[in-house]
Amino acid sequence: MNTHKTGLSTRLLATVAMAFMLFPLLTVIPVSFTSKRYLSMPNGNWSLRHYEALLGNPEWMASILQSLGIAFATSLIATALAVSFSLGIWYLRSRLATVLIGLVLLPMAIPPVISALVLYFMETNLGRIAPGFGYDTIPGVIIAHVVMVVPYGVVTMLVALSQIDRRIELASRNLGASLMQTTFLVVMPNLKLGIASTALLSFALSWEEVAVTLFITSVDVNTLPRRIWGGLRDNVDPSVAAISVLLIGVTLLVLCARLLLQYLAERKAREATTRAATAPA
Repeated sequence: MNTHKTGLSTRLLATVAMAFMLFPLLTVIPVSFTSKRYLSMPNGNWSLRHYEALLGNPEWMASILQSLGIAFATSLIATALAVSFSLGIWYLRSRLATVLIGLVLLPMAIPPVISALVLYFMETNLGRIAPGFGYDTIPGVIIAHVVMVVPYGVVTMLVALSQIDRRIELASRNLGASLMQTTFLVVMPNLKLGIASTALLSFALSWEEVAVTLFITSVDVNTLPRRIWGGLRDNVDPSVAAISVLLIGVTLLVLCARLLLQYLAERKAREATTRAATAPA
Protein backbone atom coordinates (compact mmCIF):
# COMPACT_ATOMS: atom_id res chain seq x y z
CA MET A 1 0.00 0.00 0.00
CA ASN A 2 1.33 3.45 -0.89
CA THR A 3 1.15 5.52 2.30
CA HIS A 4 2.12 8.68 0.39
CA LYS A 5 -0.90 8.59 -1.94
CA THR A 6 -3.10 11.65 -1.48
CA GLY A 7 -6.87 11.58 -1.54
CA LEU A 8 -9.25 13.65 -3.66
CA SER A 9 -10.08 16.01 -0.76
CA THR A 10 -6.40 16.73 -0.15
CA ARG A 11 -5.74 17.50 -3.82
CA LEU A 12 -8.85 19.69 -3.96
CA LEU A 13 -7.78 21.62 -0.87
CA ALA A 14 -4.29 22.13 -2.31
CA THR A 15 -5.78 23.36 -5.59
CA VAL A 16 -8.04 25.84 -3.79
CA ALA A 17 -5.12 27.10 -1.69
CA MET A 18 -2.93 27.61 -4.79
CA ALA A 19 -5.76 29.37 -6.62
CA PHE A 20 -6.28 31.67 -3.62
CA MET A 21 -2.58 32.61 -3.58
CA LEU A 22 -2.37 33.06 -7.35
CA PHE A 23 -5.56 35.11 -7.75
CA PRO A 24 -3.92 38.46 -6.87
CA LEU A 25 -1.29 37.79 -9.52
CA LEU A 26 -3.88 36.93 -12.15
CA THR A 27 -5.82 40.17 -11.61
CA VAL A 28 -2.90 42.16 -13.00
CA ILE A 29 -3.41 40.58 -16.45
CA PRO A 30 -6.63 42.41 -17.42
CA VAL A 31 -5.32 45.61 -15.81
CA SER A 32 -2.36 45.58 -18.21
CA PHE A 33 -4.77 45.79 -21.16
CA THR A 34 -6.56 48.92 -20.01
CA SER A 35 -6.82 51.82 -22.46
CA LYS A 36 -6.59 54.44 -19.72
CA ARG A 37 -3.50 56.21 -18.41
CA TYR A 38 -3.88 54.88 -14.89
CA LEU A 39 -4.33 51.45 -13.34
CA SER A 40 -7.89 50.27 -13.93
CA MET A 41 -9.88 47.40 -15.36
CA PRO A 42 -10.44 47.54 -19.16
CA ASN A 43 -14.27 47.68 -18.90
CA GLY A 44 -14.62 46.45 -22.48
CA ASN A 45 -11.95 48.74 -23.95
CA TRP A 46 -8.92 46.48 -24.35
CA SER A 47 -5.70 48.00 -25.57
CA LEU A 48 -2.04 47.09 -26.09
CA ARG A 49 -0.86 50.67 -25.67
CA HIS A 50 0.99 49.98 -22.44
CA TYR A 51 2.86 47.01 -23.93
CA GLU A 52 3.82 49.20 -26.88
CA ALA A 53 4.93 51.98 -24.52
CA LEU A 54 6.91 49.49 -22.47
CA LEU A 55 8.74 47.91 -25.40
CA GLY A 56 9.33 51.29 -27.04
CA ASN A 57 10.63 52.99 -23.90
CA PRO A 58 14.45 52.90 -23.76
CA GLU A 59 14.39 53.56 -20.00
CA TRP A 60 12.48 50.35 -19.30
CA MET A 61 14.79 48.41 -21.62
CA ALA A 62 17.85 49.88 -19.91
CA SER A 63 16.49 48.86 -16.50
CA ILE A 64 15.83 45.32 -17.71
CA LEU A 65 19.37 45.02 -19.10
CA GLN A 66 20.85 46.45 -15.92
CA SER A 67 18.91 43.99 -13.77
CA LEU A 68 19.94 41.07 -15.97
CA GLY A 69 23.61 42.05 -15.86
CA ILE A 70 23.59 42.63 -12.10
CA ALA A 71 21.70 39.40 -11.39
CA PHE A 72 24.01 37.37 -13.65
CA ALA A 73 27.18 38.77 -12.07
CA THR A 74 25.74 38.36 -8.58
CA SER A 75 24.81 34.75 -9.35
CA LEU A 76 28.33 33.89 -10.53
CA ILE A 77 30.11 35.54 -7.60
CA ALA A 78 27.66 34.36 -4.93
CA THR A 79 27.71 30.79 -6.24
CA ALA A 80 31.52 30.70 -6.26
CA LEU A 81 31.67 32.06 -2.70
CA ALA A 82 28.91 29.78 -1.40
CA VAL A 83 30.47 26.67 -2.96
CA SER A 84 33.96 27.55 -1.69
CA PHE A 85 32.78 28.29 1.85
CA SER A 86 30.54 25.22 2.07
CA LEU A 87 33.26 22.91 0.83
CA GLY A 88 35.69 24.43 3.35
CA ILE A 89 33.20 23.82 6.16
CA TRP A 90 32.61 20.28 4.89
CA TYR A 91 36.33 19.55 4.97
CA LEU A 92 36.98 21.42 8.24
CA ARG A 93 34.98 19.14 10.56
CA SER A 94 35.58 21.42 13.54
CA ARG A 95 33.55 23.17 16.22
CA LEU A 96 34.70 26.40 14.62
CA ALA A 97 32.49 25.52 11.64
CA THR A 98 29.35 26.33 13.62
CA VAL A 99 30.65 29.80 14.46
CA LEU A 100 31.64 30.46 10.85
CA ILE A 101 28.25 29.33 9.54
CA GLY A 102 26.54 31.60 12.06
CA LEU A 103 28.56 34.59 10.89
CA VAL A 104 27.82 33.91 7.22
CA LEU A 105 24.10 33.47 7.87
CA LEU A 106 23.89 36.66 9.95
CA PRO A 107 22.44 38.79 7.07
CA MET A 108 19.44 36.46 7.00
CA ALA A 109 18.60 37.32 10.62
CA ILE A 110 19.00 41.10 10.26
CA PRO A 111 16.00 43.11 8.95
CA PRO A 112 16.54 44.21 5.34
CA VAL A 113 16.26 47.90 6.28
CA ILE A 114 19.14 47.57 8.76
CA SER A 115 21.22 45.73 6.16
CA ALA A 116 20.41 48.43 3.62
CA LEU A 117 21.58 51.19 5.99
CA VAL A 118 24.82 49.36 6.75
CA LEU A 119 25.48 48.78 3.04
CA TYR A 120 24.68 52.43 2.30
CA PHE A 121 27.35 53.68 4.71
CA MET A 122 29.77 51.01 3.52
CA GLU A 123 29.37 51.98 -0.13
CA THR A 124 29.54 55.71 0.45
CA ASN A 125 32.86 55.19 2.22
CA LEU A 126 34.00 52.70 -0.39
CA GLY A 127 33.25 55.27 -3.08
CA ARG A 128 35.86 57.61 -1.61
CA ILE A 129 38.53 54.96 -2.01
CA ALA A 130 37.33 53.34 -5.26
CA PRO A 131 34.74 55.60 -6.95
CA GLY A 132 33.79 52.91 -9.47
CA PHE A 133 32.72 50.49 -6.73
CA GLY A 134 30.77 52.74 -4.39
CA TYR A 135 27.37 54.34 -4.14
CA ASP A 136 25.14 54.40 -7.24
CA THR A 137 27.40 52.20 -9.36
CA ILE A 138 26.71 48.81 -10.91
CA PRO A 139 29.73 47.15 -9.22
CA GLY A 140 28.53 48.61 -5.92
CA VAL A 141 25.07 47.13 -6.42
CA ILE A 142 26.61 43.77 -7.28
CA ILE A 143 28.67 43.83 -4.07
CA ALA A 144 25.60 44.64 -2.00
CA HIS A 145 23.52 41.93 -3.68
CA VAL A 146 26.28 39.37 -3.14
CA VAL A 147 26.34 40.19 0.57
CA MET A 148 22.57 39.64 0.79
CA VAL A 149 22.44 36.54 -1.42
CA VAL A 150 25.43 34.46 -0.27
CA PRO A 151 23.76 33.21 2.98
CA TYR A 152 20.94 31.61 0.98
CA GLY A 153 23.47 29.98 -1.34
CA VAL A 154 25.41 28.64 1.65
CA VAL A 155 22.26 27.05 3.08
CA THR A 156 21.51 25.41 -0.27
CA MET A 157 25.06 24.07 -0.61
CA LEU A 158 25.23 22.79 2.97
CA VAL A 159 22.00 20.86 2.36
CA ALA A 160 23.46 19.41 -0.85
CA LEU A 161 26.70 18.45 0.93
CA SER A 162 24.78 16.74 3.71
CA GLN A 163 23.50 14.25 1.12
CA ILE A 164 27.02 13.18 0.08
CA ASP A 165 28.63 10.14 1.64
CA ARG A 166 31.96 11.19 3.14
CA ARG A 167 33.41 7.81 2.28
CA ILE A 168 33.83 8.86 -1.35
CA GLU A 169 36.29 11.52 -0.20
CA LEU A 170 38.20 9.02 1.94
CA ALA A 171 38.28 6.51 -0.89
CA SER A 172 39.59 9.13 -3.30
CA ARG A 173 42.33 10.25 -0.93
CA ASN A 174 43.31 6.65 -0.14
CA LEU A 175 43.69 6.01 -3.86
CA GLY A 176 46.25 8.79 -4.09
CA ALA A 177 44.16 11.73 -5.28
CA SER A 178 45.15 15.18 -4.03
CA LEU A 179 42.74 17.49 -2.28
CA MET A 180 42.16 19.48 -5.49
CA GLN A 181 41.57 16.32 -7.52
CA THR A 182 39.16 15.01 -4.89
CA THR A 183 37.27 18.29 -4.82
CA PHE A 184 36.93 18.88 -8.56
CA LEU A 185 36.77 15.29 -9.84
CA VAL A 186 34.91 13.48 -7.06
CA VAL A 187 32.97 15.80 -4.76
CA MET A 188 31.82 18.60 -7.08
CA PRO A 189 30.38 16.29 -9.78
CA ASN A 190 28.02 15.05 -7.05
CA LEU A 191 27.02 18.63 -6.30
CA LYS A 192 25.88 19.62 -9.78
CA LEU A 193 22.23 19.95 -8.78
CA GLY A 194 23.12 21.89 -5.62
CA ILE A 195 25.38 24.28 -7.54
CA ALA A 196 22.72 24.83 -10.20
CA SER A 197 20.10 25.47 -7.51
CA THR A 198 22.42 27.95 -5.77
CA ALA A 199 23.06 29.82 -9.02
CA LEU A 200 19.35 29.97 -9.89
CA LEU A 201 18.37 31.08 -6.38
CA SER A 202 21.08 33.76 -6.35
CA PHE A 203 19.93 35.06 -9.73
CA ALA A 204 16.28 35.20 -8.62
CA LEU A 205 17.06 36.94 -5.32
CA SER A 206 19.26 39.53 -7.01
CA TRP A 207 16.73 40.07 -9.81
CA GLU A 208 13.91 40.94 -7.39
CA GLU A 209 15.95 42.81 -4.74
CA VAL A 210 14.53 46.29 -4.17
CA ALA A 211 14.96 47.29 -0.49
CA VAL A 212 18.75 47.40 -0.53
CA THR A 213 18.86 48.78 -4.07
CA LEU A 214 16.74 51.78 -3.06
CA PHE A 215 19.32 52.74 -0.44
CA ILE A 216 22.48 52.37 -2.53
CA THR A 217 21.35 53.81 -5.88
CA SER A 218 20.20 57.20 -7.02
CA VAL A 219 20.39 58.25 -10.68
CA ASP A 220 22.95 56.21 -12.61
CA VAL A 221 21.61 52.78 -11.60
CA ASN A 222 17.89 52.12 -11.92
CA THR A 223 17.15 48.40 -11.86
CA LEU A 224 13.83 46.95 -12.96
CA PRO A 225 12.42 46.41 -9.42
CA ARG A 226 13.43 49.97 -8.51
CA ARG A 227 11.75 51.36 -11.62
CA ILE A 228 8.59 49.33 -10.90
CA TRP A 229 8.57 50.65 -7.34
CA GLY A 230 8.98 54.19 -8.62
CA GLY A 231 6.22 53.70 -11.19
CA LEU A 232 3.80 52.59 -8.47
CA ARG A 233 4.85 55.27 -6.00
CA ASP A 234 5.02 58.33 -8.26
CA ASN A 235 2.49 58.08 -11.07
CA VAL A 236 0.90 54.58 -10.97
CA ASP A 237 2.06 53.83 -14.50
CA PRO A 238 0.04 50.98 -16.14
CA SER A 239 3.30 49.90 -17.80
CA VAL A 240 4.07 48.33 -14.42
CA ALA A 241 1.16 45.94 -14.97
CA ALA A 242 2.44 45.15 -18.47
CA ILE A 243 5.97 44.31 -17.27
CA SER A 244 4.44 42.24 -14.44
CA VAL A 245 2.48 40.16 -16.96
CA LEU A 246 5.62 39.63 -19.04
CA LEU A 247 7.55 38.51 -15.96
CA ILE A 248 4.76 36.10 -15.01
CA GLY A 249 4.85 34.69 -18.54
CA VAL A 250 8.62 34.21 -18.44
CA THR A 251 8.34 32.49 -15.06
CA LEU A 252 5.67 30.12 -16.38
CA LEU A 253 7.82 29.28 -19.41
CA VAL A 254 10.80 28.50 -17.17
CA LEU A 255 8.68 26.29 -14.92
CA CYS A 256 7.17 24.46 -17.89
CA ALA A 257 10.64 23.93 -19.38
CA ARG A 258 11.88 22.55 -16.07
CA LEU A 259 8.92 20.16 -15.79
CA LEU A 260 9.47 19.03 -19.37
CA LEU A 261 13.17 18.36 -18.77
CA GLN A 262 12.34 16.50 -15.56
CA TYR A 263 9.75 14.40 -17.40
CA LEU A 264 12.19 13.59 -20.20
CA ALA A 265 14.91 12.64 -17.69
CA GLU A 266 12.54 10.36 -15.77
CA ARG A 267 11.32 8.80 -19.01
CA LYS A 268 14.89 8.17 -20.12
CA ALA A 269 15.69 6.60 -16.75
CA ARG A 270 12.62 4.33 -16.99
CA GLU A 271 13.57 3.25 -20.50
CA ALA A 272 17.12 2.49 -19.36
CA THR A 273 15.78 0.44 -16.44
CA THR A 274 13.42 -1.45 -18.74
CA ARG A 275 16.19 -2.24 -21.22
CA ALA A 276 18.43 -3.44 -18.41
CA ALA A 277 15.66 -5.65 -17.04
CA THR A 278 14.83 -7.21 -20.42
CA ALA A 279 18.40 -7.61 -21.60
CA PRO A 280 19.54 -11.25 -21.86
CA ALA A 281 21.85 -12.44 -19.13
